[in-house]
Amino acid sequence: MEKKLINQHHNTYFMKKRILISLSAIALGFTTFSGKPGGTPGPDPSVKTVSISFSGAFALYPLVQTWAAEYNKTHPDIRFDIQAGGAGKGLTDCLAGAVDVGMFSRELTDAEKAKGVWSLALCRDAVIPTFNAKNANAKSIQIRGVKKAEFGSIFVDHSITTWEQLLGTTSKSPHKINVYTRADAAGAADSWAAFFGKKQENLKGLGVSGDPGVADAVRKDLNAIGYNNTLFVYDPKTGKKLPGIDVVPIDVNGNGQIDAEENFYDNIRIFLKAVNDGKYPSPPARNLYFLTKGKTDKKEILDFFKWVLTDGQQFVSIAGYVPLPKGTVQDQIKKLGK
Repeated sequence: MEKKLINQHHNTYFMKKRILISLSAIALGFTTFSGKPGGTPGPDPSVKTVSISFSGAFALYPLVQTWAAEYNKTHPDIRFDIQAGGAGKGLTDCLAGAVDVGMFSRELTDAEKAKGVWSLALCRDAVIPTFNAKNANAKSIQIRGVKKAEFGSIFVDHSITTWEQLLGTTSKSPHKINVYTRADAAGAADSWAAFFGKKQENLKGLGVSGDPGVADAVRKDLNAIGYNNTLFVYDPKTGKKLPGIDVVPIDVNGNGQIDAEENFYDNIRIFLKAVNDGKYPSPPARNLYFLTKGKTDKKEILDFFKWVLTDGQQFVSIAGYVPLPKGTVQDQIKKLGK
């Protein structure tokens, strides 16, 4: 399957708005945190610093940045190097020893587990189908929604090719559905494909690198359809959808319309409650993870992991994610002690 890779090198629209770091760091998908809170950049020269490096899922990137900044307030000796490049890159870098920690946004396969990957569940989020907010059929799409099988027909076998065909209407000038998918190995793509029983390699469309790339492509194309992690659809501060992008509502019960119990997309709080309550299907809702090559014995990393699962959990909802059930969190804490 061939995919046309769209160059999204300057795709910083979302990151500029959502994450309080420099433009150059966004363009590189890389952030470094170290030093005392509110002080001058860089570590205190009198304090010996320890570096912890991360790479991987765009889904976790904003939250890990928040955790790193907060942790540095009480642990100025830790230097965090955080790169976003997709879940596949996080796994590869982790196994190769290129980073200490991989950020991961899907379940590990048995083959991956057999390579000695150790995982720690952190929180939940969801992959959301998206379309351009100015789509000519927007109102009908929001009222009718799209069934699971229809998403497969759009993203996999392309048996549905126009918005009018999907909606059962006619037009002298039908609007072609332009499908965008991830070109990089991505947990979002796997989670989205798993919703209708497929894998990332089964998805057909114009390949775009990264969450920002897909969001920007959808925003620029009136006939686009794509999928994104939650924080590339909603603004966690205002709760509103980001400009130019809208949600394709999922017709969960398949009755040809979006019922009241399926209508939970207006703002991020309502949507995350639907994820938490199980009203939004899983997949594409999923857990998010840290990975290491075997369980690490590096004290500084284990201390940070424990903080994430205890004090750090207070930032999960604020940052736009869904906390894990308390029992699951306790199970993860126990894994650290084994």
